[in-house]
Amino acid sequence: MSIFEALMMIFFGAAWPFSIYKSYKSKSNDGKSLWFLLIALFGYMFGIIHKMLYNYDNVIFMYIFNFI
Repeated sequence: MSIFEALMMIFFGAAWPFSIYKSYKSKSNDGKSLWFLLIALFGYMFGIIHKMLYNYDNVIFMYIFNFI
C-alpha cells in the first residue's frame, strides 16, 4: 500500500462521518456541503496518484470519472 492509497482511504473515511454529523446538526439532508465535496475530491485525487505511480489499471478511469 502506498501513502497515496492510504490517504485516499483516510479522506473517504473522514468524508462520510463529517457529512452525517453536519446533516444531524442541521436536521436536513439537502445536498452535501462544500467540505464534504472537497474531502471526497482529495480522496479521489490521492487514489488517482496511487494508480498512476504504483498500480496502474483500469480502475483509474473510474476514479477520474468520479472525480469529474
